[in-house]
This record gives sequence, structure tokens and C-alpha cells, in this order.
Amino acid sequence: MPRRTVALCASLLLSWLAACSAAPEPRPASAPRRLGLWVLAEGSHRTLEDPARTPALIAEAERIGATDLFVQVYRRGRSWFPATHADATPFDAIRTRSGRDPLRDLIDAAHASKLRVHAWFNALALHDNRDAPVLKALGRGAVLVDRGGRSLLDYPQGDVPPPDRTYLQLDTPGVWLDPAAPGVIEELEAIVRELAAAYPDLDGLHLDFVRHPMALPFTPGSGFAGLDFGYGDAARAAFETASGKPFARGSAWDDFRRDSVSQVVRRLRAAIPAKWEHSAAVLPWVDRAYLSALQDWRRWLEEGWLDFAIAMTYTRDDRLLRYQARGLTRGVGGERVWLGLGSWLFASEPARALEQMRIAESTAPPGIALFSYDALTEAPALRTALDADAP
Repeated sequence: MPRRTVALCASLLLSWLAACSAAPEPRPASAPRRLGLWVLAEGSHRTLEDPARTPALIAEAERIGATDLFVQVYRRGRSWFPATHADATPFDAIRTRSGRDPLRDLIDAAHASKLRVHAWFNALALHDNRDAPVLKALGRGAVLVDRGGRSLLDYPQGDVPPPDRTYLQLDTPGVWLDPAAPGVIEELEAIVRELAAAYPDLDGLHLDFVRHPMALPFTPGSGFAGLDFGYGDAARAAFETASGKPFARGSAWDDFRRDSVSQVVRRLRAAIPAKWEHSAAVLPWVDRAYLSALQDWRRWLEEGWLDFAIAMTYTRDDRLLRYQARGLTRGVGGERVWLGLGSWLFASEPARALEQMRIAESTAPPGIALFSYDALTEAPALRTALDADAP
């Protein structure tokens, strides 16, 4: 080959390598960035328990420039709205005490201030509530069973029994529903329909805990040693029927369990009014979510079952946040991935919280959500910093 040709090829190769190694430019925002605020049902402030607390929430949301409120209305199998398929004790107690419907008041006040309200719904985690109506209706078979045949109902304090507890623990201890068990998704659909019937003018349904619990250290699939869930008799029988093969651990079993979780999202999408947005709080480690928690949230975006996902990038490590923010907003469905920031981690370091806002904003996500309103009410310095930083 002539020397000039070799030199030209080398030059082109070097130029190509340089272009590939260059950092990608941040994507331009296609629409004004939205700012969300998670509002806990049973946190320190308990806004829904007293209608007199609603004005303070609305005022704070306006001060920080929020556009969306994610208000927790279903947790531990209990509801802060009228329901027959959930334990409506919280709603009934508030209604009896105040004579008001606090969620109705909150929606009206938020809409008057041009704030969207999404009903935050803890789908599969019942935490410590072993008397939830769904369990009374469906029995023990509705609860996840581990690969050793132990139901989470038999886990002491909801965590891994000994001797396994010496080296394993659950990321979120408690009782979890098995979406592959007969009747589980139908019960969740019924609860969501009751919510939609009572408050059709809500702006969205925001799912949380749509996954399996994870044992720590992580087990990346049933083909590996470790601890994972979904081994109830009904789930195994459903797998054999669907696959036409005897039960066996492996990729096909993992796909079946993962799809069972995904069906919660798909079917609840169909249960809500068409005008509502459908979103979910999701794990920020995409491969870990997929393999260990059976949460295939990229697929949920790709299939159109979610309008957006909020990746819970809760960390004090700014470098990790930068890595995550870039990767999350550039993967499949990345144009619809919000970044969730753990504001409570910086209660006494407001400058750090603002720096994380800058890091998140540098990737031009469609939205950012702060956890949580309670954290802001408990940290005056943090609240003041965010107020001053509002657009």
C-alpha cells in the first residue's frame, strides 16, 4: 500500500477514535423541565391527616417552583381514599375527625395553583401489615415464597430467617405480594378503579414497589446460588402451563417472573382514565433491577405502559450521580426518565443538595423529583436554599 494511503488511513482512524472517545453533548431540553415533590402519607408531616396542613404544602411547592406532587394515598394495604378493597381506616378516621376529604381538598388547592397531583401507590409491598384486605381475600398464597419454600409471612420481623440471616438480608423487609398468584393483580386493579372513581380529576397514578424484594448480596437470577422469590405453588404451576415444561430454575423461569411484575404495570395502565399520566418510581441500577428485582422498567417505557419513570438516584456520591444521570437519560426510553434526588441526605448541607440539582440538570432530564416534602419541612436551611434557587 502506498505510504500516502497508509498515512491517510491512519489519520482517518485517529480522527474516528477521537470522535468516539469525546464526551457526548448534553441533550437540549425539548420542553420546560418539570419538578416533582414526593409527599409521604405517614412521614413526619402527614399532610393528608389534617386539611389545615394543605396550604403549607402548596405554598412550599410554589416557592421551589414545583410542577407535580406525588401524594402517597396507598401504603401497607391501607388507603387515604374511600375503598372497599383496601383498608380505608386512615381515610375514615380523618373524615370522622375533620368532616373533610383531605385528598379532595389537596387536589382542588393544587389545581388552583396549577400543580399536578399524582396518586402515589405502593403496589406489591405490604410492609408489616399481615391483616391487609388483599390477604384476607386471597390467603397466604398471595404472598411471595422464597426458593427454599418459605413464605415471607413466616420471616421473623419480615427479614431473612436464621441461619441465612448471618450472611443475607432483605433490602426492604416485610410482606410482599406475588404478582403471579391468582387474584393479586385483580385486587390491585379494583383498588385503583375505586381511586379513579372517587377522584377522576387526578393527574396520574404513580406506582412504587413494583418489583420483587432483593436479598443482599444480590442474586442475579435463579441460576445462581442465593436467595430469590416467587416460588409459590400457584406461580410454579402457571409457569409450567405457560411454558409446557416441568418447573426448573433458569432464564425461562426468570422471564416468567419478570413478566408477571410487568403485567402489574400494563394492567393498571388499562385501569386508569386515559387522561391520567402513568409513572413509577424505579431502581436506578438498570441491570440490577432487571436481574435481581425483576423490574424491567425500560420495557415499561418502550411498550408505552408508562409515560415516565423516576429513577431513585439517592446518593451522597456526586460522581456516582453524574454517571447514573448520564446513563439513565440516554438509554432505552431515556427521554422519559426523570431523576429522583434524595434531598433528605443533605438536611444540614444545603449547598450539596443544590450541587446535585446542577448535576441532574446538566443531563437535561424531562423532570426531577425531590424526596421529600417532609425532608424540606424538617430542614429549614435546605428549604431556604431550594426556595432561593427556584426559577
